[in-house]
Amino acid sequence: MSRSSICHDQSSPSYEHTKHFKPFDSIDQCLAAGGRLPKNQSKSSTASQVAYASQSAPVITGTGDGNTSNQSFNKAKRMLEREVYPEHRITFYCQAKFDANKNVIWPEGFISDTYESRAKRVEWEHIVPAENFGRTFTEWREGHPECVDSKGKSFKGRKCAEKMNTEYRFMQSDMFNLVPAIGSVNALRQNYNFAQLSSDEQSDFGSCPMKVSNRKVEPPEYTRGAIARTYMYMESVYPRYTMSKQQRRLMSVWDKQYPVTEWECVRATKITKLQGNENVASQARCVEAGY
Repeated sequence: MSRSSICHDQSSPSYEHTKHFKPFDSIDQCLAAGGRLPKNQSKSSTASQVAYASQSAPVITGTGDGNTSNQSFNKAKRMLEREVYPEHRITFYCQAKFDANKNVIWPEGFISDTYESRAKRVEWEHIVPAENFGRTFTEWREGHPECVDSKGKSFKGRKCAEKMNTEYRFMQSDMFNLVPAIGSVNALRQNYNFAQLSSDEQSDFGSCPMKVSNRKVEPPEYTRGAIARTYMYMESVYPRYTMSKQQRRLMSVWDKQYPVTEWECVRATKITKLQGNENVASQARCVEAGY
């Protein structure tokens, strides 16, 4: 049984990769002890697989754990900066270069009329916004008796969830869900869901084709495949996070429409080595593409 109480059969692709677990003689014993099968896997299924044929809708029916190795958001950012991106210092949405000190070099034609103080720096953006999974935690919604500041005032939200809930910290620190973004782009995106907007909508950042309108965000086409496979990964490994039907449909379309790139596969491999688990959505596509 893994730390997140998932019972993996020996034929599961995640069996060899799960580092922290309690052993049982059988799946039945694991389930009887309070464990559960990987999401959407029936007891009769002995192998966790990605039901993910290139001609069918990309639905992940069985996967391994999410992040169970690092619960520090700051450590996750440091590892990304120093061990994943040192040879690929390019922001996700606007393809701007940045240096080791997180200073951004704006691409030609880029503009930022809001959050100007953040526009010159790189920040680490959650592709699936932290609020989207954070609000499933009681500490986020209601607070906790121990979430009291130095003045005796209670608080809730992200700060309380991060303080009190280990599962939240693991989700927040999952490096598969973190990408470098120009600070002002991160700020304007907020926690809005991705969508396809009207062709009449203009970019909010000049030459960077990132559009924000009516609490919806249309990302550049070159990011959509990676976005889709990140959403699919997060839903597959964290049972408390679920996409809406509309969002899942969009991500299915984007996954098929926008193939993996070599960098997406290199990045996934590097994160797997650091974090100890796989993004099975990207992995399946990388194998298909020969990366």
